[in-house]
Amino acid sequence: MLNKIIAEEKIQKAKKLLNKYDKIIIITHTSPDGDALGSSLALYHFLSEYGKQVNVVVPNEFPEFLQWMPRASQIIIAEKNLAIAAELIEAAELIFFLDFNVLRRIEQLEPLVNKSTANKILIDHHLDPEIFSDITISHPEICSTSELIFRFICRLGFFDYIGKSCAECIYTGMMMDTGAFIFNSNSPAIYFIISELLQKGIDKDAIYSKIYCKYSERKIRMQGFVLYHKMKMFRDYKTALLSLSYEEHQKFRSQKGDTEGFVNIPLTIDKVLFSAFIREEKEVVRISLRSKGNFPTNQFAKEVFGGGGHLNASGGEFYGKLEDALKLFEEALPRYKHLLI
Repeated sequence: MLNKIIAEEKIQKAKKLLNKYDKIIIITHTSPDGDALGSSLALYHFLSEYGKQVNVVVPNEFPEFLQWMPRASQIIIAEKNLAIAAELIEAAELIFFLDFNVLRRIEQLEPLVNKSTANKILIDHHLDPEIFSDITISHPEICSTSELIFRFICRLGFFDYIGKSCAECIYTGMMMDTGAFIFNSNSPAIYFIISELLQKGIDKDAIYSKIYCKYSERKIRMQGFVLYHKMKMFRDYKTALLSLSYEEHQKFRSQKGDTEGFVNIPLTIDKVLFSAFIREEKEVVRISLRSKGNFPTNQFAKEVFGGGGHLNASGGEFYGKLEDALKLFEEALPRYKHLLI
């Protein structure tokens, strides 16, 4: 049995809203990852089974390797269909926000939801959520928002509404937000949930293969380039730093999601406890941080880049030049040496 971490008061309020309203929108953050899409599509499948009119809206495109997920093709991508996204949000009676804690993470959708008179529910596992919803379900101690969606559905009393497609999405999100269960994954509850998802008919080996064994040639070549030419070691700090410029992205004709997992690779090096991948996109520099043991990547992300996340997996953004972001990272490292032991 799972412990009931979500407050009963919030469950009852959410149940009343679900029973009252039929037009529902699910929104997740920009550059949706596996947990963002897994939780969103899982909730979509549940609500559809429950008889609701539901749509998933995301700010921009998501990686090719996630497009196999059931009903992923039905997701409204705002950067391509902003008018449709705006129309759906305006008509919505209830909006779920999943896998983000501040509204700026939905970019061009923020002013649209600010104007919306719909009731709003946030379900997330990041630290320090802003209060912009009628119900805030925030549990940073949980490994993924997808796990929270499973718990949410079960607490509503609707476990039987979880079908195979919903279960596949939940498992995908849980798997990807733990690096295939290699970090933030020591809770016995995770494996209890997996056993329940297996009972729903998922093939976890097939899901793993679809995510981690379908790489393109361009991704593998770019990965080799990054590791051989762009990895900088800071042995005194047990740290590795990877970087990639926008021009290098263009050279390999990379697509969204091609750099997924790069940041984890240096952690396989003996004595490396902290890994960073700083990559330049067209208008922003993105920072991905991972660690082993107790090094707090979320503290580093918040204090250095204004980002956040979890103990072993965090990130942030930097608006400026790549070289300035790299310099900021390197200059910050000595302040954290005492934690890299």
